[in-house]
Amino acid sequence: MTCGHKLGWYDLVPLFSWVFLGGKCRYCKSKISKQYPLVEAINGFGYVLIFWLTGFSLSSICYCLAFSIFLVISVIDFRTQEIPFGLNVCLFIIAVIRLAFNFNDWLDCLIGMVAVSGFMYLCLIIGRAIKGIDAFGGGDIKMMFATGLLIGWKANILAFLLGCIFGAVIHSIRMKVSKDTDHVLAFGPYLCMGLVIAMLFGNAIISWYFGIMNISI
Repeated sequence: MTCGHKLGWYDLVPLFSWVFLGGKCRYCKSKISKQYPLVEAINGFGYVLIFWLTGFSLSSICYCLAFSIFLVISVIDFRTQEIPFGLNVCLFIIAVIRLAFNFNDWLDCLIGMVAVSGFMYLCLIIGRAIKGIDAFGGGDIKMMFATGLLIGWKANILAFLLGCIFGAVIHSIRMKVSKDTDHVLAFGPYLCMGLVIAMLFGNAIISWYFGIMNISI
């Protein structure tokens, strides 16, 4: 970003290039942010965890790709309070590919597209009509639309509830620590945290919850 030099493949090997270059650009010696190796390490760990928990299959590959997109969305939304439309399109394409080879889940997934995103869009309309504010961002709604197709309505609702909890707790702590009450809430990272948990552990959590409530599903 400093010198504008075109990087070679050997400058872009995840983790290793940053370590071997001592965290500096090969060409102008400017420092490279620790964000890059951190994101790469989290992404690699996520892939290992997904394959370990779900085995090697088309679904697990789709989950890995979705995990990478969640990671990118989290970083971008945290910094800019925006979720690029193209990333949501990628999530939707991944969901379509997974559903094409797991067609037994088609009804749950189709309901999933609107179960959460529809509720969020309704809140958006009501918020604008009553107070002139956006209850949710358009990027958040589109993301939950795509992920509903990917993981189904029950897991998507769980992800949304977890995202709300994470957002409320973590954002409150951030405001308390920084003593800045004007912090803008970037909801995307918290939704992505909920989505990862729901994607990997959703069925177990839902079964446990309905089990203790003595509700059959």
